[in-house]
Amino acid sequence: MKNLDFRKRAHEMADWIADYLDGVESYPVMSLAKPGDVLDQLPVDPPEEGEGFDEIFKNFNDIIIPGMTHWQHPSFFAYFPANSSRISVLAEMLTAALGAQCMIWQTSPAATELEECVMEWLRKMLGLPEGFSGVIQDTASTSTLCSILTARELFTGFSSGSSGMIGKNGPFTTYCSAEAHSSVEKSVKIAGLSSGLLRKIPVDENFAMLPDRLDEAVEKDKRSGYSPLCTVATIGTTSSTAVDPIGKVGEVCSKHKVWFHVDAAFAGSALILPEKRWMIQGIEHVDTFVFNPHKWMFTNFDCSAYFVKDPSLLIRTFEILPEYLKTGVESRVKNFRDWGVPLGRRFRALKLWFVIRHYGVEGLRCKIKKHISMAGELLKKMQKEDGFEVLAPVPLNAICFRYRPRGMENGDELNRLNSTLLEKLNESGELYMTHTKLDGKYTIRMVIGQTEVKERHVEKAWERIKRTAREVGGE
Repeated sequence: MKNLDFRKRAHEMADWIADYLDGVESYPVMSLAKPGDVLDQLPVDPPEEGEGFDEIFKNFNDIIIPGMTHWQHPSFFAYFPANSSRISVLAEMLTAALGAQCMIWQTSPAATELEECVMEWLRKMLGLPEGFSGVIQDTASTSTLCSILTARELFTGFSSGSSGMIGKNGPFTTYCSAEAHSSVEKSVKIAGLSSGLLRKIPVDENFAMLPDRLDEAVEKDKRSGYSPLCTVATIGTTSSTAVDPIGKVGEVCSKHKVWFHVDAAFAGSALILPEKRWMIQGIEHVDTFVFNPHKWMFTNFDCSAYFVKDPSLLIRTFEILPEYLKTGVESRVKNFRDWGVPLGRRFRALKLWFVIRHYGVEGLRCKIKKHISMAGELLKKMQKEDGFEVLAPVPLNAICFRYRPRGMENGDELNRLNSTLLEKLNESGELYMTHTKLDGKYTIRMVIGQTEVKERHVEKAWERIKRTAREVGGE
């Protein structure tokens, strides 16, 4: 493509993007495609000759768009959001145009030093301790893996590759709550540790980890000839946004000299609100901490902010310096390729820089506070509505609920009813939610956190939920 044609097409793309963002509400939130619908429309073999842009883009609109679930739809209440914003999209366009591979300082000094800057901004914004150093990873799953790998290396004297992965007293054990994200178990497996020795600690009535039960589990493992390695606590669990008691869990970890990682992937953004800093009381016990600006800080996926108390341990875990990567300035700069698993790195800091500067800290606080407020207002309505049950506390902006018609007992029938209710709601195209199970109860999750969500979207969704529930329940 020549530059003149590129300029023309780029303007067309900008117009399409602007129109899409303005009109995203006209699409069904969840794609209504059936398995195979998209694949059946795609050629079996690649084209021998190049094709024109018009035909390619026509296929994009006709084939791809109907198969997309629209995460930027303001009635997207599923999972946790993967938030974007117009300013972040513009930054991503620049990142794509630059096409930089930012593995070491010399390959793009601005990328490295901007990342240093924005990570320090984030540390201050969240109220993390001075001395914590940050690096941008792709996802919280990768960050958790980095933490567990660092703990493994530290506890084996950085010699696991030659002497194996057995602690001083025996095989390593790891710990998390029964409500922790599945990435913890995956990271344990990838790290070469036994998932059978991952202890899932019971939770209290609010679905938060019980520190006393953690202490008991560690003590038992030590007596049984195991080597306790690492605990992962969560601020904002995936199912219910429960908050593990960081201070008390940290005290247990400090007592037993166990590595301590905190996963705040979604909820961490709320720490920019001073009134939410209670969630990190005891942060001084923490070795590593992660949250995702791409979830609730209006920054395009992917962008995961990983903070470490002692970066030298992280670097020693991943540092390898082949001849072809030597530049002569290693001692004077940060080479972030040594701060994680991949060598190659995208210029993720640029979009984060754009977003923070565009909104300002106060603007970000206002948006997050508004989401929490909307969830609080809906919670009050739901608690007053006959037949609806809220199944977990709502510390932030996720409501876990179910519909229970009068006279229907707990059990499979009630679970099936709510499964049907969720299916009908999502098939309507007007909203999209997902589910979990809490204490064996089929639970519908509604997360109010999409970038452009307004009160009218929440109210419309609530009316649809009530109406569909009555229909499904036969009332």
